[in-house]
Amino acid sequence: MPPVIGVFDSGFGGLTVLHELLRVLPEADYLYFGDTAHLPYGAKSAHTVAKYALSSTRFLEERGAEMLVIACNTATALALDEIRAGSSIPVTGVIEPGAERVAEISRAKRAAVIATEATVASHAYQKALTARGITAIEKACPLFVPLVEEGWVEHPVTEQVAHIYLDEIFQKEAHGADVLMLACTHYPLLRTVLRRVSPPEIQIVDSAESTANQVAALVQPCKQRCTSPQSGRLSCFATDSVEKFRHLGERFLGRPLEHVELIDIET
Repeated sequence: MPPVIGVFDSGFGGLTVLHELLRVLPEADYLYFGDTAHLPYGAKSAHTVAKYALSSTRFLEERGAEMLVIACNTATALALDEIRAGSSIPVTGVIEPGAERVAEISRAKRAAVIATEATVASHAYQKALTARGITAIEKACPLFVPLVEEGWVEHPVTEQVAHIYLDEIFQKEAHGADVLMLACTHYPLLRTVLRRVSPPEIQIVDSAESTANQVAALVQPCKQRCTSPQSGRLSCFATDSVEKFRHLGERFLGRPLEHVELIDIET
């Protein structure tokens, strides 16, 4: 039987992680949970984030998840230890896989990290990269998330904003860096724009892609027990408007979301 992988996020962004998981492990069954009733997590305390995340992960376990992917940077940064302590299945976050990939490819041992304000404030990526001998220069890019959710991934305004953010970081604080770490699950949708406005020598690392590759490596033995080469099943759950989830989610996942179930984890 194929593995059942639960993917948790505060909203839609984690669907970019699911997109990469579907690419490398198409035969797995997936349970995606978006806690849209409580987003954004970035404005909440670590205690509150952990409470919401634990309720969601218990729901995924009850639905049969055999492995859990925390596709939310804020939840990974603020509550990964609590989630692991409260879960009976293996848990993977998005920070360590991304940091590991940066350490593998950076020759300058210097990287720029762009993320939301909450993730930057946690310094989780900086700590993970420093532990691997990489100097990390973090920068919050708060306008990227609303631009992505507006669907302006190739809009001239988005490219202008990207220039302002990246010109500042690469010409000043991160001068000499050779890697750009995309430390928000919304940012992969802007990869083409970010590639255009980044210096040509910069390599881009996507935490969603790195996380999916790590999960694939962990469940490789499961491939031998799969009896069918067919794609697995996908079930999606949200804690608020399923119509909004379906509409925005299709942008992140890159395919239609035919069925999303509304769930109340507080009852």
